[in-house]
Order: sequence, then structure tokens, then C-alpha cells
Amino acid sequence: MTTTSIPITDLRRSRGAPAPHEDGEGSVQVALDPAVRIGTAKVFAIYGKGGIGKSTTSSNLSAAFSHLGKRVLQIGCDPKHDSTFTLTKKMLPTVIDALEAVDFHPEELRVDDFVFPGYNGVMCVEAGGPPAGTGCGGYVVGQTVKLLKEHHLLDDTDVVIFDVLGDVVCGGFAAPLQHADRALIVTANDFDSIFAMNRIVQAIGAKAKNYGVRLGGVIANRSMATDQIDRYTSRTGLRLAAQFPDLDAIRRSRLKKATLFEMEDSPEVKAVQDEYLRLAEALWRGSDPLPAVPMKDRDIFDLLGYD
Repeated sequence: MTTTSIPITDLRRSRGAPAPHEDGEGSVQVALDPAVRIGTAKVFAIYGKGGIGKSTTSSNLSAAFSHLGKRVLQIGCDPKHDSTFTLTKKMLPTVIDALEAVDFHPEELRVDDFVFPGYNGVMCVEAGGPPAGTGCGGYVVGQTVKLLKEHHLLDDTDVVIFDVLGDVVCGGFAAPLQHADRALIVTANDFDSIFAMNRIVQAIGAKAKNYGVRLGGVIANRSMATDQIDRYTSRTGLRLAAQFPDLDAIRRSRLKKATLFEMEDSPEVKAVQDEYLRLAEALWRGSDPLPAVPMKDRDIFDLLGYD
């Protein structure tokens, strides 16, 4: 099943509504139902360069929220559908798999066809993605939220975490930003990760013109130092929210299909667990949005010392 991409201006005109701001010059979006809202839960969207550790970060953050007594739902937004496997100990079928099984008749789906229990009560959903070269990730995200809403699974949820595929490069995979309160960017202390972060800052700024999403901070991952990140954040108005080192225990947790809260007790692991709990507590309390201003590509090269 495919979906039609509609220029946001045409979509608004068809509803007879004025469009004082657009989602960026030339923006093209998948039409999502504006009536489908997540509700009262606090919603966080996790972005970052591909392979930077977003799923590890998302799953451990979900686990941390659950240890604070929060009812948590994690939604993986990647065709690899591996966002939640440390929470559930297995690769889950995706929402797209479930929809295909009923010939895209969502009314025939049951909750346990696409929602699965995970570590410490975290609810887990893998949205998946359309087949390569067809459709759009925005459709998948929209259908996932719609199904969760129709089955009343968001009514008693405190925290929703979207774990989003790679860099923001299209309107489809920016779709979680239309539901999120805060977007968090995972990065390492290197040029490529920071360059990708800058693109994500641009995307969030574009979405913030029309939606409630705002930047919530930067998570330094696999980084003992943050000097390069600090250079960038000081120039753009971002703020470091948490820092996680490149520990072998974190790598082994993925191999063991376990969250860090299930790993062996050691001072290093305990320090990382405490940092996740501190981050979850800070996000739950809330903070003022960060009015970050992205940099020009050439300026990033100059800032981080490239010739």
C-alpha cells in the first residue's frame, strides 16, 4: 500500500485554512490526520546519526522512566525493527507486518498483534517501514499512532518515546516531530555526528513553526570527552543533557539482549544507570525549550578544525 505525498500548502488550502508558516521552503509532507493526538503523555523523539546508538539510548531511557514508576511506550520507527529487542529479548513483528496480514484492514487487528510487553512493564511497538522504494515512513508513523489511539493504549501512558531512523532527511521520518513535545539528539564527540546533528536541528526548527515540538537537549553517547560537542552547542544555543562513555558493558548489553539495568553490578554500570535515571527525572520535570540556531555547513567545517 502506498500513500500520496502532498505539499503542505495544498493540504492546508484544501481545508480552507490559512498557512502563515510552512514546514520549510519546498517542504513535502505525508498527510497525517490532525485529529489524531497522543494525549496527555509526555512525548520524546530521539534522533541522531545512523549507528550512533539511538536504540540503546531509547531503550535504557524507557527502562529508566519505568524505574521512576512511569507507564512507558516505546515506538521504533526503523525498517530494521530492532529498537526494542533489548526490552523484549526478541525482534518484534512490525505494525506494517500486522497490517499486511489483514490486508490493511486495521479494524481487524488486536492489540497483541502489534503491542508487546517489555522490561519492567515498558510497552513496545515497532512501526517498521514501507518496502524499499515505495511509500513513506510518515504513513507508517501516522498509522501506528492512529492504531494506538483507537485501541485506547495511550490513555494510561505517561511517557512515549519515538526512536527514529537515522538523520532527518525527509518529511516522512520527521513525522514523529508532529507528535513530540521535545526532540533529543544523540551524538558522539566527532565531526560526522555533529554535522548530522546540525541537520536535525534544522528539521526541528522547521517543524517548530507549526507544531509544539521543541529541542530538549543533546545526549553525548560513546564519548569520554565532549570538547567538540561543547564547541557546537556553545555556538548554537543547545545544551548537553547527558553523557554516556564508550563502555564495553554497553556493547555487551546489546549482545545479551538486555538493558543496562539488567547487567552485572559494577561501579561503571551503576554510574551509567544513575545517569539514565538522572536524565529521565530531568525530562519528566521538564525544562524550557532550547531556541537553537543551526550553523551553515561551511561554518561547521571551520569550527571543528577541518581544512
